[in-house]
Amino acid sequence: MFKDLNLVKRYKDNPILSKKDIPFKADLIFNAGVTKYHGIYYMIFRNDYKGTPCDSVGLAGTNLGLAKSKDGLHWIVDKKTRFVLQDNEIKRIYDPRLQVINDEIYMCFACDTKHGIRGGIGKLDKSFKKLKVISLTTPDNRNMVLFPEKINGKYVRLERPFPVYSRGGEYFDIWMSDSSDLKYWGNSKLVLGAEKVKFSNAKIGPGTPPIKTKYGWLCLFHAVELDPTRGKNGWEKKWQKIYYVGVMLLDLKNPSKVIGYYNKPLMSPSMPYERKNGYRNDVIFPGGLILEKNGKVKIYYGAADTVECVAFSTVDDLVKLCLKANIK
Repeated sequence: MFKDLNLVKRYKDNPILSKKDIPFKADLIFNAGVTKYHGIYYMIFRNDYKGTPCDSVGLAGTNLGLAKSKDGLHWIVDKKTRFVLQDNEIKRIYDPRLQVINDEIYMCFACDTKHGIRGGIGKLDKSFKKLKVISLTTPDNRNMVLFPEKINGKYVRLERPFPVYSRGGEYFDIWMSDSSDLKYWGNSKLVLGAEKVKFSNAKIGPGTPPIKTKYGWLCLFHAVELDPTRGKNGWEKKWQKIYYVGVMLLDLKNPSKVIGYYNKPLMSPSMPYERKNGYRNDVIFPGGLILEKNGKVKIYYGAADTVECVAFSTVDDLVKLCLKANIK
């Protein structure tokens, strides 16, 4: 396992949200999307529920809950709001990512269907309580995040398709597509190949929606180390993976171009709530990156696929890491 980078400081009162905070049936609270809208922090979190202890997750159900905060640390969960998307084809939605574009609120999500996993984009109303689906990808695609503004007149997203016959095993990469209307997507380009990430021997994927800096688009991504010698490692019968957080900087005008990325993990599982007593131990999964006016950033992430947490850094420190590792 790779070591953690000390430029990121975890919140002393982590986790910030767990099943004890939820006023409805809940077991695993993780992989939330977080944004700041008109001075208020909004979180839409994934809730997998079955019972305690959980031998398997998602058998009873999955929904998305809503929480609000004035400081991004202390959260109040809405008792009534739960997003569920189900029909004869769709089984559930999960892993939300939030983005505000021109004062409109959008949510990307993953969607399990009878014929594969699809990535979705929907529009939320100003209360964050109603979702209208705009588009769904073909299988198999997920981990989609939107950029906060149009680039060259187009909406842009990062995504992680995972074609099983393409490269063999779980060797998946980060791609980019653009759209004129958020519905029809194309012009797809490879952004970062998994083989370039030295702390991963398997898949990578977009984590947090990008934030804009004068040097480029700053993005956090997840990267997976697969270790066949690992055993149970959580409630799941067998868990052989470790999830890390990486950081990269993309060109402002051409976000398929990587300016630089740090060749070691920005965050590695190290705290008890990341490494022990979870559904899947040794997992950190970033879902929200909030840039404050003072240049500090809040990093929101799911830990051990069980709880939601936050950590702190500065935008300057993260950008410097990427520029120092400039790709030639």
